[in-house]
Amino acid sequence: MSFLRVTSAWSVPQVPGFFIFGDSLVDNGNNNGLLTLARANYLPYGIDFPQGPSGRFSNGRTMADIIAQLLGFRGYIPPYADARASLSILRGLNFASGAGGIREETGDNLGQHYSLTEQVENFGNAVRVMRRIFRGNSTKLADYLSKCIFFSGMGSNDYLNNYFMPNLYSSSYDYSTKTFAAILLEEYTRQLTNLYDLGARKVAIIGVGQIGCIPYELARYNTDESENRTHCNEKINKAIAIFNKGLAKMVDRFNAQLPGSKFIYVNTFESSKDLVKNAASYGFEVIDKGCCGVGRNNGQITCLPLQQPCDNRTKYLFWDAFHPTEAANIIYAKKAYYSTSHTDAYPMNIRQLVMA
Repeated sequence: MSFLRVTSAWSVPQVPGFFIFGDSLVDNGNNNGLLTLARANYLPYGIDFPQGPSGRFSNGRTMADIIAQLLGFRGYIPPYADARASLSILRGLNFASGAGGIREETGDNLGQHYSLTEQVENFGNAVRVMRRIFRGNSTKLADYLSKCIFFSGMGSNDYLNNYFMPNLYSSSYDYSTKTFAAILLEEYTRQLTNLYDLGARKVAIIGVGQIGCIPYELARYNTDESENRTHCNEKINKAIAIFNKGLAKMVDRFNAQLPGSKFIYVNTFESSKDLVKNAASYGFEVIDKGCCGVGRNNGQITCLPLQQPCDNRTKYLFWDAFHPTEAANIIYAKKAYYSTSHTDAYPMNIRQLVMA
């Protein structure tokens, strides 16, 4: 089985629409017109993407792009920033924004972006357009939305560009890791409940990965030139593990309390551990450096405009200081879609969610 081949056995999409919420891991152009450092609409970003630089923070497709293909969608789900009030929005929209977080202040150090609260508000605007498309028939609109898949991957920046950035944010002084996770989960619950109130019923919540092991953190944590530069920052990983554990409980709570809802938790934290532990079997040779970047681990400065990236991109786990390569995204997407292990997807995978 080739991990790099993505095919769908379906000739038509398995669901009527696919809606994406998140940060730079799945942003596909919503930040292109904003005043922000969190932008990727320049080469070598998109070097392996058919349309070239699009705003995706990778060399190619994102995890959400690949899941859309597995769901049977032809082409790509467009960014909300490029959307027009037409029938085409019914096949889905991507609301994700680089630097966005659960908390409003998260990512402000990088410039403009859309927080999850703003992304859900933008979805509300889209729902109003959909209601006009359905000629005001709320029953038909609700039936359509209940069959769509919703993807929400948030929380990374709340740690990366907030809690573990104490020179700019006070959150790590104000809260313990346990309290901060509880605050994030409370806010996330409110935001996802708003999404449910707007019509979402089948929702895949994507966990936060091992941020303590990304090239950016490896470069900061392993500063001694003579030291091995592959030691992860477990302080960060342990904090994230608390949040992720809460996500799984949140899924159980939603499924018990929100009528007609089917929420699942995709455990990218464990998936990323598996990719590192079994890197060779997945075809990866470099797991501690970005394919494109500057300094230690190619992680001190992220990929610069027109910088020459590595040639063997399928051998790298990370594209830049923060983001996976397309090769890694394919594996994450396939685990989310196909895996029958509750370690990867709980209580079911995305393929089962479609049919639920």
